[in-house]
Amino acid sequence: MKLKLVKGSAALRPLILEMMDEWMATGETIIPYAIRKADPRGDFAAYLESLEVSEAQAAKEGLVPDSTFFCLDEESGRLVGAVNIRHRLNEALLLNGGHIGDGIRPSARGRGYGTAMIALALEECRALGLDRVLMVCDKTNAASARTIQKNGGVLENEVAVDGVTEQRYWITL
Repeated sequence: MKLKLVKGSAALRPLILEMMDEWMATGETIIPYAIRKADPRGDFAAYLESLEVSEAQAAKEGLVPDSTFFCLDEESGRLVGAVNIRHRLNEALLLNGGHIGDGIRPSARGRGYGTAMIALALEECRALGLDRVLMVCDKTNAASARTIQKNGGVLENEVAVDGVTEQRYWITL
């Protein structure tokens, strides 16, 4: 497995559309939210702009700056997932959201991609100067919990958010 995190680009449009089509066909919620908040089938330049929140935009809209990466399997030439990295936490992200939102496309699950993708995302967090990273997952999502734990995640606690039990893990970089 040879993976790398890449930024969205016009050249990746066919791969992004193919991954999103597969995900949408399942009817499940696509995570991270950043890759579904705009429609990649519409104005693709606007879609690419929607993938990141700048420092200026964050200040203006009460958000935090973030970066979105797609995970490319260089051997198959397919996108296998995506990660959204929040550069810092606000109160809401501290409770439920954390620094990294991640998802693996349905056909690529159960093959170790999630664990490897999170390891790459943690390298990006180090480059941002973070020394601790919060990751959160639904208690019912055992696969997500395993990928976090395999990357050094230590369960701090569980919180109920809108009737869903969320597990909060800290990873020391």
